[in-house]
Amino acid sequence: MNLMEESFRWYGPEDPVSLEFIKQAGASSVITSLHQIPYGDPWPLDAILERKEFIEATGLKWAAVESVPVHEDIKTRTGRYEEYIENYKTSLTNLGKAGIEVVIYNFMPVLDWVRTDLRYTLEDGSECLYFDPVQFAAFEMFLLKREGAEADYTSEQIEKAKAFFATLTEEGKKDFERSLIDVFPGTKMGLSIEDVRAMLDRYKGIDREKLKEHYKLFLQAVIPAAAQAGVRMAVHPDDPPWSIMGLPRIVSCEEDVKDLLAMVDDQANGLCFCTGSYSPRKENDLPGMIKRYGSRINVAHLRSTQRNDDGSFFEANHLEGSVDMHEVVKALLEEQKARKAAGRKDWQLAFRPDHGHTMMDDLAKPQADNPGYTAIGRLRGLAEIRGLQHALSRSL
Repeated sequence: MNLMEESFRWYGPEDPVSLEFIKQAGASSVITSLHQIPYGDPWPLDAILERKEFIEATGLKWAAVESVPVHEDIKTRTGRYEEYIENYKTSLTNLGKAGIEVVIYNFMPVLDWVRTDLRYTLEDGSECLYFDPVQFAAFEMFLLKREGAEADYTSEQIEKAKAFFATLTEEGKKDFERSLIDVFPGTKMGLSIEDVRAMLDRYKGIDREKLKEHYKLFLQAVIPAAAQAGVRMAVHPDDPPWSIMGLPRIVSCEEDVKDLLAMVDDQANGLCFCTGSYSPRKENDLPGMIKRYGSRINVAHLRSTQRNDDGSFFEANHLEGSVDMHEVVKALLEEQKARKAAGRKDWQLAFRPDHGHTMMDDLAKPQADNPGYTAIGRLRGLAEIRGLQHALSRSL
């Protein structure tokens, strides 16, 4: 059977979801990073090999790096960006020497993925990640105090934002602020609201077209190095897939995908196809995008969101919500079949279940620093997608 490789995100030796637990879940590989290395620094070959050996000692494989972060200097093309690009190329070269073939990254300015509630309670009592534009408006206007933020929201949203903010205690305001500005995967940067304001200032004069130009220059610099190293890059889409804090986001829709793949037409310049990140935009036809650009997909994140009419969304169960997971998995399996028939060595895609619910006895455990990555919710997601792909594979 031409099944996708089952993987699990793992945050390193300190992750409470251990490699042994991941193996018990039935996954054969992990997607992880060297989170201890500061953004912009090159990854030493010995550190990569040490981590790889640690993973393989449990019988698992290191399927993909998530991620090698792109330093803000590269995105703004200021400061030490030339040095950081060279460091990035060194990291890719060393990963290739270690036999790690897929690298996930993103080009989101300032913040990574954003949610306004990291413990939103669903009807069944489980908890999930939630984004509410009203709550984000409250953050922008009353905590970040971004100049001109009001212009990005309707009068109704502004009034609701005022009402929401009035319900927060002083401690609640601090918790709300931390949950928005310091959720970088696998690391805590200790950013303050002043730090975020300073980061935003660096993007003055950088509009959507300018950021796309910077992205193209980055790709033109690193993709040849990746290709030479035998590494396939996989850009993660923006999350949420629209402009936030007045900043442009340029990997949000099918037109963006078409543009970025054309910037450097090479298999090493590819996609991390994250269904949950693309899905909050109703116009994103996920199965259609796979059919049209599947040959450039290098890894997949499978999760679903439930879109609401007010612009909010939450993480749904993997086979529910606004994503037609049946058609998504079918399209990915068909892509694999076509690759195998064409003799591509990279025919098999690794996927991981993304952003599981906090549920059952995980609800009683201390919350880790990686919201959405408790064990049981992702175990459920993996089991559901496993069953779906096994059933579909019999008819393909």
